[in-house]
Amino acid sequence: MGTDWDALVETVTGKHPELKLGQMFGTPCVKRESGKVAFCFWQDDAVFKLVDESARERALALEGATLFDPGMGRAMKEWVLVPATHAAQWPELAERALAG
Repeated sequence: MGTDWDALVETVTGKHPELKLGQMFGTPCVKRESGKVAFCFWQDDAVFKLVDESARERALALEGATLFDPGMGRAMKEWVLVPATHAAQWPELAERALAG
């Protein structure tokens, strides 16, 4: 696992102890109390479920960010893959994912 991902998980779960760690598509993820995934790790990058359209658009404006396609040939409309080069943005994106 990448140190950026580990730092993100530590930061976010420190603020939100009710969150649970799990798996999505065979990769680590963070889930809300309801069991719904808020964000996950994908290769070296992070993927956030951004329900709020303006938050999603801001995330997609980051260089290299794209709608997430887990390899099935179809992008998931509310999920944004944000490259590790923007790891400094991950905590804010995680908070936005948790708000949605």
